[in-house]
Amino acid sequence: MSLTLYYHPLSSFCHKALVALYEHRIDCEKRLIDLSSETERAELAALWPLIKFPVIRDHARQRTVAESSVIIEYLDHFHSGGQKLIPDDWETALQVRLWDRFFDLYVQQPMQQIVADRIHATQADLSKQRVTLQTAYGMLEQQLDAGGWVASPDFSMADCSAVPALFYARTLVPYADDYPRLSAYFERLIQRPSVQQVLDEAKPWFAWYPFAESLEARFR
Repeated sequence: MSLTLYYHPLSSFCHKALVALYEHRIDCEKRLIDLSSETERAELAALWPLIKFPVIRDHARQRTVAESSVIIEYLDHFHSGGQKLIPDDWETALQVRLWDRFFDLYVQQPMQQIVADRIHATQADLSKQRVTLQTAYGMLEQQLDAGGWVASPDFSMADCSAVPALFYARTLVPYADDYPRLSAYFERLIQRPSVQQVLDEAKPWFAWYPFAESLEARFR
């Protein structure tokens, strides 16, 4: 295979890249990296010294690509088999990139801070992070319509970003009852075949998620 993905099946940013890979039906070798293994950390560091995943190695082009959004742009450019995840239309593409950043910065980031606090048992004041998530939910409720995607008429990179962000965040700060559009959007996301594949592959690992007790039974 010309592509190797360095990843971990619990990582939210790896989920984002995997959704894109499955949307494009791209075959790739998946190299699971256990960061507690010095050997595997060194293997990842040789490609990306920051030791963060996901990272893709394109062997045919002798290219290493890091960061989930950049990986999706790269796949769109070189490996897209049909519908692109970043539209050619500039105005729509700008919206897609905006909401991709929104999910990464204002849903994933506070979510990961809350999870890290439990992992390290620091018992920090996380009220700011929880307020950020609630604010993000409210903005999404306003952005979404009754049956579409978040940033464009077609499923896009922004929706790839939404999948893991919302999946994990809702275990920490559930949606309010008066957010029907957000709840319906989440259900549309998890019914997507690419998303179902990602979640099915991650299911054996969810027991190690620090808030596993908050996962719905259908995901365990």
